[in-house]
Amino acid sequence: QVQLVESGGGLVQAGGSLRLSCVASGRTSSNFVMAWFRQAPGKEREFLSALKWPAKYIYDSDSTKGRFAITGSDAKNSAYLRMDSLSPEDTAVYYCAAAASCTGSGCYSSSSYDFWGQGTQVTVSS
Repeated sequence: QVQLVESGGGLVQAGGSLRLSCVASGRTSSNFVMAWFRQAPGKEREFLSALKWPAKYIYDSDSTKGRFAITGSDAKNSAYLRMDSLSPEDTAVYYCAAAASCTGSGCYSSSSYDFWGQGTQVTVSS
């Protein structure tokens, strides 16, 4: 079992930046993957980015590529999401997710992830 705790959300002005953190506790697999999703009110949960160990291979969403960047610790217990040039459209609850592994297109799907954090609110004011 893996527990995930996110932090770093908050209120930011348009054009600003935030860095979200997710710490995993529990047993992680050799091909452990951590990902970030978000969900805005009335919308479906949206994939943002994922990082798969041990090579730290990155899966990115085309919608946020260039503005959002995922990084992870060598210890496979933390993932971070750097978000730049934020706009009010980025307002959502941001979730950290994890799985023992994922392959190909499955890494972009919320159904591939077994463990979820409680979410952290990001609000971008105009």
